Amino acid sequence: MKIKHSKYIIIGAGLSGLTTAYQLKKAGEDDFIILEGRSQFGGRIKTDHGVELGATWFQKHHTYLNALLDELKVPSFPQFTNGKSVLVYSSMAPAHYFEVDKNTPPANRIAGGSIALIERLSELLKDNITLDSKVMEFIDQDNKIVINTDKNTTYSAEKVIVTVPPKLTSALKFIPELPSHFIETMEQTHTWMSNAIKVGLTFNTPFWRKNKFSGTVIGQIGPVTELYDHCSANDKIYALKGFVNEGLRDESSEVRKERILSYLESYLGKDVRLYTNYFEKDWSQDNFTSCEELKSVYMSPQYGNKLFNEFYMQGKLFFSGTETSPVHGGYLDGAVYSGLRAAEYILNN
Repeated sequence: MKIKHSKYIIIGAGLSGLTTAYQLKKAGEDDFIILEGRSQFGGRIKTDHGVELGATWFQKHHTYLNALLDELKVPSFPQFTNGKSVLVYSSMAPAHYFEVDKNTPPANRIAGGSIALIERLSELLKDNITLDSKVMEFIDQDNKIVINTDKNTTYSAEKVIVTVPPKLTSALKFIPELPSHFIETMEQTHTWMSNAIKVGLTFNTPFWRKNKFSGTVIGQIGPVTELYDHCSANDKIYALKGFVNEGLRDESSEVRKERILSYLESYLGKDVRLYTNYFEKDWSQDNFTSCEELKSVYMSPQYGNKLFNEFYMQGKLFFSGTETSPVHGGYLDGAVYSGLRAAEYILNN
């Protein structure tokens, strides 16, 4: 069996893995391969017809992401918040209407969708990426790590960076086994996005804006827990996007859709029914993000365990990804920081 060898192998073509690869390329290193199990780049970044069904917002203080966007000349724009917002705090009381303080710094979105950043990175790295290649096994063998995939293709590298969510990584096979306390830490690390259900609707016109609404609807008791204006930066796509109550996960798609539309209609008006596209993404059904032992987390989980600062398999294996980041773990910025850190660690060790 022929083994494809490279100096470095990065597992995962999400934002973290692509950031690491980009840093290697900038450092003059081109002897690396990115293995991605999905059929597309991006990981938990998914933009469909201009609607973000994955990672979306970031803030001014997310400095690593902002710096990368600036460097790659990928523009961003502020989240629209003008007009009346709706707070649904009780099924027994009328909704509360409020307006966002204009002095409050808005969240930001990437122009063209979050996928625009992925497309820019992947274009620079396309010759180094192999899609549809799911890693199954890591073998520590002398001065290299041997990697077996589900395509019966074998790779080897001097150093390997794994960006797969730790909880999913813990189910992969390592020979010899990783330390038990580290496996336990990976198993207990919540996977960002794994329990989210997102919904998006596009329209021919932003009717909510014409009616002096911001498009924001917040409330934990309804079918949609959060909804926001999701129009594009160039105002060519008019959309609403939000998070579906997980209690609707077991409903049929038809029942769930009708409950969502009925709920939004009661607060934004009957024009909600005039959508041109309706999208849902249940990340718990994505095998590259979630697993059977799904656990919903409603408080911010702890990320960046110090065990992710160490090398494994005699200094040849390192773990990255937003869950490993001590800086803004669980955010786009955490993914970028972890990618930068991984590149620095393997180049200097």
